Amino acid sequence: MDKAENPIEQLESYDGELPIIATNRNQWFGGKARDQGRLDTLFAASRFDDVAYVDIELETARAKEWILEEFRENDVRLIISHHDFETTPDEDVLTAIIDQCAGYGDIAKVAVYPKDLSDTLTLLDVLREATEAGIDAAGIAMGEIGSHTRAIGHVYGSKLGYAPLLDDDSEYAPGQIPLGKLRALVESTRIAGTNLERIEAVEDDVTVPSELTLPN
Repeated sequence: MDKAENPIEQLESYDGELPIIATNRNQWFGGKARDQGRLDTLFAASRFDDVAYVDIELETARAKEWILEEFRENDVRLIISHHDFETTPDEDVLTAIIDQCAGYGDIAKVAVYPKDLSDTLTLLDVLREATEAGIDAAGIAMGEIGSHTRAIGHVYGSKLGYAPLLDDDSEYAPGQIPLGKLRALVESTRIAGTNLERIEAVEDDVTVPSELTLPN
């Protein structure tokens, strides 16, 4: 919601079919929201029926655990996320991060920055182990090196997929895959027993992205 001009107004006029993931990140977590009032705006968004998920950073969940129950009272599920924009933690560290996220929320989400392909294998293996342990987890490796993890993460148990809806591909972040192509890749790599909960967007009749980021 940090990227929308009037996110609450957009929510009021939203007539799409997909449930919305609402998140409101400050610059430390890759967003543009100011700290003051950031969570208040996110809480206001969580009152809307179309908002099914709220994405909150692990660091915020740790520091303000009390607010999680307030969000739950609005009948939303919590995605607790951790973003590492510089590296990919070792497997045991990344496993511990997912465990911590799962301890606070319904879905544990991690995004890491790979330096090489072995880092992407670390992410995928941790997702597989988390899934086998009964944890609902989601994860991507950012950048061009990690682009393939967006398409095959579901094979390893990732519950969420993300795709941009922008018409201008020059505005895509490195490694992002357009929705239509991602959908085709996911379908072509789907195997028995895997479950991708939702590619968080649709191609047809979209009024706003299903992941809504709040403004400054």
